[in-house]
Amino acid sequence: MTQLARTSRSAARTASLALAALGTAAGLIGGFMAPVAAADDAAQPTYDNYVALGDSYASGAGGSPVIDADCDRTGQSYPSVIAAAVKAKSFKNVTCSGATTAEMAKAQGTNPAQLSALSADTDLVTLTIGGNDIGFTDIITNCVVGSFSDPTGSPCKKHYNESGSDAIDTRINSTASKLTVSLAYIRALAPKARVVVVGYPSLVPDDGKVCRPGVPFADGDVSYLRDVDKKLNQALADRARSAGVEYADTYTMTIGHDMCQGEADRWIEPIETKLAPAHPNSWGQHAMAYGVYDQLLLK
Repeated sequence: MTQLARTSRSAARTASLALAALGTAAGLIGGFMAPVAAADDAAQPTYDNYVALGDSYASGAGGSPVIDADCDRTGQSYPSVIAAAVKAKSFKNVTCSGATTAEMAKAQGTNPAQLSALSADTDLVTLTIGGNDIGFTDIITNCVVGSFSDPTGSPCKKHYNESGSDAIDTRINSTASKLTVSLAYIRALAPKARVVVVGYPSLVPDDGKVCRPGVPFADGDVSYLRDVDKKLNQALADRARSAGVEYADTYTMTIGHDMCQGEADRWIEPIETKLAPAHPNSWGQHAMAYGVYDQLLLK
């Protein structure tokens, strides 16, 4: 827990977020972000019109209460926590499980294009996107299947490098270009908004440690998946900064709380779970909210 309490100033920031979240998310964030003396109210960020965009990592998939079953959108998502923390007068949460960068500008089933939620009055936008663009669900599935035939090797890495170059690296580069387009639209539709691209958390052990049978990845594929996570986040961060918007790191603070950890320390659900596999649980969503809120306090 010490990673989250980096300084006394950061602890004060955390307290404000924890207290704001009590009503919205049952106070779960207070469990690991212990309230301290309240920070100066004048220093707390407030926004009138907040729009949350993104995929299942932003929708809070697997959590509760369920707000929109079609999109796996729940009340314990990090946008819900942020909305309470910044005292948003208007909160439009259009995040949806399965969304790619394409769904920013086109309908996803019966759900309209996510960008349609933006307006000239929008003053805060958060966006978590890219995982579905690179096919992360299929990547996880292929890595699990590969582990059965070659548990001590790197079958998943081998599969994606059959052509002589890493196919996932190519997907990440393509996704980064698509993100640039999405960010341009966001800036045009919400010119006064503060825009924060929110990265993905640490899904597997940062040290590459194997944790079979609980998480069935081959020995060499744990570090491979870790690097996929990091490469995607780096691409998102680079494109955000190039577009003149902000990036919130949620990876660093979730190191040591990946899907391989025991139930008491785990903020990411394992492959076999009643919730959403390889997704943040309530603790993970609140940790992501902390990362976003800490970024909002920088200006």
